[in-house]
Amino acid sequence: MSLLEITDLKTYYRASDGWVRATDGVSLSVDRGETVGLVGESGSGKTTLAKSIIRLFPKNAEIVDGSINYDGTEITELTDRQLRKQIRWSEISMIPQNAMNGFDPVYTVGSQIVEVIRYHEDDTSKKEARKRARELFNELGIDPDRIDDYPHQFSGGMAQRAMIALALCLSPNIILADEPTTALDVVIQDRILETIKEKQREIDSAMIMITHDMSVVSETCDRIAVVYGGRVVEIADAETIMMSPRHPYTLGLRNAFPDISDEDKDLISIPGTPPDLVDPDEGCRFAPRCPFATEECWEVTPEAEDYGDGHMVECHRADEIEYLQEEAAKKETWMEQEIGRPDETPPEVTSDD
Repeated sequence: MSLLEITDLKTYYRASDGWVRATDGVSLSVDRGETVGLVGESGSGKTTLAKSIIRLFPKNAEIVDGSINYDGTEITELTDRQLRKQIRWSEISMIPQNAMNGFDPVYTVGSQIVEVIRYHEDDTSKKEARKRARELFNELGIDPDRIDDYPHQFSGGMAQRAMIALALCLSPNIILADEPTTALDVVIQDRILETIKEKQREIDSAMIMITHDMSVVSETCDRIAVVYGGRVVEIADAETIMMSPRHPYTLGLRNAFPDISDEDKDLISIPGTPPDLVDPDEGCRFAPRCPFATEECWEVTPEAEDYGDGHMVECHRADEIEYLQEEAAKKETWMEQEIGRPDETPPEVTSDD
């Protein structure tokens, strides 16, 4: 059994016009020491999926169905107190998107790390906890003497490193990294990612990396889950997702990924916007933006199909890999796409693959 098993998870948000189905039947597993990437556009459900694991979301959010099993413990059945004491930070920690929002501005950074350590380790003295916090600062490239500084005294990159220190202070088994390098320049971004990976290897933890950047997941992840409209529409090892994806949405995301072997290659954007998750359409949620959608795509929700080696795809036309990849690489395929249900649907194309 995997370290983390998520099965048919549904996390909804109460809104004035109904329930927002932020994650709507997601299944995902994470093995010990593995890094799984969640990639997709803003609003696809990536962050909600991660926050559901430790129930770190606002009061209007609710897990309405599904299972989250961590190492034999069903997280959805734990009380808030049990979750705080037994799971959060000690077993599963989180690096939030904005480090400044992760720290309390009225307390020093060091005191917050010390508090987390002592809350979970009753026998650890304040002196011992401070020593460990200083050691973490040093390992992460922060002057240990800055332990008594306040969050606003740190630069963006330094605050992010301090947040990594907080997330790793108890050597958790799983790290949830939510866009950990957002708003940082590419040099600092690369250093932060390498720091996270080094510490992850050192403590042998698993990680879920959340991002919209295909380049980040291709460099840091063992497997990649492509999230769209509250669903995992494709998941496979990183090489397969980057080189041989089968879902049109994954192909569209790949088109926006720069190719260093072809500097003149145009980046192609996906037309339209993500679906309304208060009242999603029947059928495939990507159909309104998909240049390959057929009548079946509009009317029937695709089920996940296994294409070997854990390559799961939710798409009615995933068998037609050669055709989809060839046509998806053409800019005109996406430029000519009309948003909304077409009067005529593309012809069925079969493939021997």
